Amino acid sequence: MNAKTVTIQEYELPVTLHEEAEGFTATCPVWPDCYAQGDTLEEAITEISSVAASLIELYKEEDLSIPLKLKKTTQEQPKGFTVSFPLLVSSS
Repeated sequence: MNAKTVTIQEYELPVTLHEEAEGFTATCPVWPDCYAQGDTLEEAITEISSVAASLIELYKEEDLSIPLKLKKTTQEQPKGFTVSFPLLVSSS
């Protein structure tokens, strides 16, 4: 049985946050298709992260260029490995 390899790509996602009358908007200055909104700052950050992940998958399927900086690519076998990723948490 062949061992499967998982490829993990880490991208840099610059985000600009704006407070609006009803919540927050999050935009990516280098990727106009990547934007989101939320009632709270935390929601806006969570939503734009999810949008970016979905867009990356879509762009790969459509063979389009992803406008984000690829920071690192690693390949691991899923028998047990450690993954580090940025976790953004805002506090007042």
